[in-house]
Amino acid sequence: RQVRAEMGLDDPVIVQFVRYAWQVLHLDFGISILTKNAVVSDIARVFPATVELATAGTLIGILIGVPAGIAAAVWRGTIIDAVVRVLTLVGYSAPVFWKGLMLLLVFYVALGWTEGPGRIGVFYEGVVEPVTGLILVDAALAGEWEVFHNALGHLVLPAVSLGYGAAAYIGRMTRSFMLDQLRQEYVTAARAKGLTEPRVVLGHVLPNCAVQMVTAIALTYGLLLEGAVLTETVFAWPGLGQYMTRAMFNADMNAVLGGTFVIGAVFVALNLLSDMLYRVLDPRAR
Repeated sequence: RQVRAEMGLDDPVIVQFVRYAWQVLHLDFGISILTKNAVVSDIARVFPATVELATAGTLIGILIGVPAGIAAAVWRGTIIDAVVRVLTLVGYSAPVFWKGLMLLLVFYVALGWTEGPGRIGVFYEGVVEPVTGLILVDAALAGEWEVFHNALGHLVLPAVSLGYGAAAYIGRMTRSFMLDQLRQEYVTAARAKGLTEPRVVLGHVLPNCAVQMVTAIALTYGLLLEGAVLTETVFAWPGLGQYMTRAMFNADMNAVLGGTFVIGAVFVALNLLSDMLYRVLDPRAR
């Protein structure tokens, strides 16, 4: 009875909801049952790790997916198109946790080419003082290049696991956008004027796909922030996904709702950012 009174559970549900909504508006998500800390401070501690992982995965997705999508569209119906479509289908369909386990099994256990689970080796923990929360950035700012190299080795496999799925989605969307533009009359006119194919594709078609690609990339980034839960669990990555997983297993609803709120806010912010970039990339929007 004392605990229910302290948590306000004796009040009517509508009163509890209004009180909670008011607290959320002030970024007060309550106290975590698991850590006994304020949920806001917990999220501030773990979220940079997820941002670092999702950012690396998105960069991998862009560097692989955009060129692959362009190549598949330009050489539609060829072996290149078939290979890209198969690889993107596998990357988009295969479960994230399975890809993570296979990467660990091959490149860490069998070949020993990369570091194992975790964000950094035990030997290097506490060497770099957290400034941004992004361990690669903090290590570079401190000039601790051994820590940087070790952290990068731990980042490779989870980033590739997320990045493959991102590359598959971005590649499929890029191919679709490019094919739609390649059918337009301005492409025929550009070719008729004698422009080379690379200039037609890169100078005319690709810029017209930029707006749609920005939206796809922004949504991919948001999905990686949310979808990092399984990847962080497989690779023991101490980010928001692992924090929320532990919270769910321990019925720590303050932590779960706080993490969900942050991910939702990120999605809204990314959509707003992509809308703002429209005006930069597309003169018609101005």
